[in-house]
Amino acid sequence: MLNFEYYNPTNLIFGKGQIEKLPQLIPAGTKILLAYGGGSIFKNGVYDQVKQALSGYDMVEFGGIEPNPHFETLMKAVEIVREQNITFMLAVGGGSVIDGVKFISAAVKFDGNPIDILQKRLLIKENAVPFGTVLTLPATGSEMNSGSVVTIEQTQEKLSFGGSALFPKFSICDPTVIVSLPKRQIQNGVVDAYTHVLEQYLTYPHEGYLQDRISESVLKTLIEVGPKVVENPQDYALASNYMWSCTMALNGLIQKGVPTDWATHMIGHELTALYGIDHARTLAIIGPSLYKVMFETKKEKLAQYGERIFDLKGDVETVANQAIEKTVEFFHTMGMDTKLSQYTESYENTASFIADRFQSRGWTEMGERKNITIDRVREIVEASY
Repeated sequence: MLNFEYYNPTNLIFGKGQIEKLPQLIPAGTKILLAYGGGSIFKNGVYDQVKQALSGYDMVEFGGIEPNPHFETLMKAVEIVREQNITFMLAVGGGSVIDGVKFISAAVKFDGNPIDILQKRLLIKENAVPFGTVLTLPATGSEMNSGSVVTIEQTQEKLSFGGSALFPKFSICDPTVIVSLPKRQIQNGVVDAYTHVLEQYLTYPHEGYLQDRISESVLKTLIEVGPKVVENPQDYALASNYMWSCTMALNGLIQKGVPTDWATHMIGHELTALYGIDHARTLAIIGPSLYKVMFETKKEKLAQYGERIFDLKGDVETVANQAIEKTVEFFHTMGMDTKLSQYTESYENTASFIADRFQSRGWTEMGERKNITIDRVREIVEASY
């Protein structure tokens, strides 16, 4: 097992009716920026619950944070926080709102041009504005990690950053909120979390036995509850296991002491930036193609995945190939199209564009073995057409 440090200070408050605990979590006298997205919190009652819980607080609202939050929008919030002397922020929404608030938190006191946080992938270890979250859409795990992804609309770039100062102080996770979500968003959440696990699991055999078993339990739980929770979000057992699986998929635990990949995400982000495709759906497009192109260096772990998750039997190559097929089948079951041409007619030059962009950024050695080269990126994207 590789050496590691595990630090996660987020206070996770999970279950029904937990929004009422907000006054116990935010000190009296705090001036709050209440940040949210397109307005779904007004329809599902979460906004009213939050406002009631924080009725005695001085609060400034900032709405309109986009799915795949835009740098340009978030900078408007940065100015508000500075001008209004906001001392705490509350993100009420899904991963995009939480990611957006993480950027605001990092940018307010940043010495320099905040766009550098994204384009230079800076680690934010201090001088961040504290924040908490009320999760309304399980998917990204952003409620219990220090990572964030933000889109620069002007340059059509979707870039990640993070740092130890960007953990939420607390996150309230009430599974009942998913009742009002559209089916598409729940489908996306399941596949997003599933692929998060695969990025940390589908590498090569190693000595992180416990991490593998935890990863496999999250995968099997998502396979079990995913299709059902889409149809029955009011079922608390399904909703709670779905929400907790999404958090566990990316709270840092299963990646400690083991190799990780993340190339599927890096390529997938480009498809979202270029074509506006839902994040989870870009992962369903790219993931299977990446496993096929990188088959020779992933086949042993693919075979383990096939045996333990899908109960497949046979030699390594057969089981590994069947595991990829089973993954695609699961994505289809979750309502995902898995080819780029199913989302856009303008796909023909995509591989070259992404490859050139990665080359310009110096992203020339990706994946757990640093063997996903620019040529491999081109091949993966072409295989996804």
